[in-house]
Amino acid sequence: MRILIVEDESKTADYLYKGLKENGFIVDVCQNGEDGLFLMTQCYYDLIILDIMLPKIDGFTIIAQLRRTNTTVRVLFLSARGEVEDRVKGLKLGADDYLAKPFAFSELLARVQSLLRRGVNLPLDNLSIADLKIDAIKHKVVRDTVRIDLTPKEFALLVLLVQRTGEVLSRTMIAENIWDINFDSDTNVVDVSIRRLRQKIDDPFQQKLIHTVRGIGYVLEER
Repeated sequence: MRILIVEDESKTADYLYKGLKENGFIVDVCQNGEDGLFLMTQCYYDLIILDIMLPKIDGFTIIAQLRRTNTTVRVLFLSARGEVEDRVKGLKLGADDYLAKPFAFSELLARVQSLLRRGVNLPLDNLSIADLKIDAIKHKVVRDTVRIDLTPKEFALLVLLVQRTGEVLSRTMIAENIWDINFDSDTNVVDVSIRRLRQKIDDPFQQKLIHTVRGIGYVLEER
């Protein structure tokens, strides 16, 4: 799951980035409203964490413009402006939640997880294919009643594959989504990670779900 943070305070942005990455999210950060609005229109995000007092374009203006074209992406306002009128305004403009600074990361994470559970496009708490079941909110993976422990990157890779079941994903696409890097053909990080994921997800079981498409990438599907 991919989250965009639009926050001009560097310490706060770094704090959020580190905490969310450690919890398995793919995270983008920008520090002004103009760049934030551009990314929102060019990239897919499951959730946006948005400050109000931003350089160039403020958060209220951003969400008003965003909601004209995107009514489904979840938006959490995170702002030092905690007055009731600001909260009401933010929610009326289309925010899904509002958290005032200062804040505890544990509360923010709980709110993020709660918002993602409300998603209308994907059943994040019940992804499945064949006998593989994933709770993307609780970071729980089970196959044929066997609990499988994955690293955060392995988990993010598996969720990406399951969300795009039947679609061949190139190494470049996987690298950009999971490691947030431009893929270098001399780097085998994707192949190594797929191999490790297969050792846990496929090798102990008769039916294989992760398949190689030579010269292109990988696909997860029943065969």
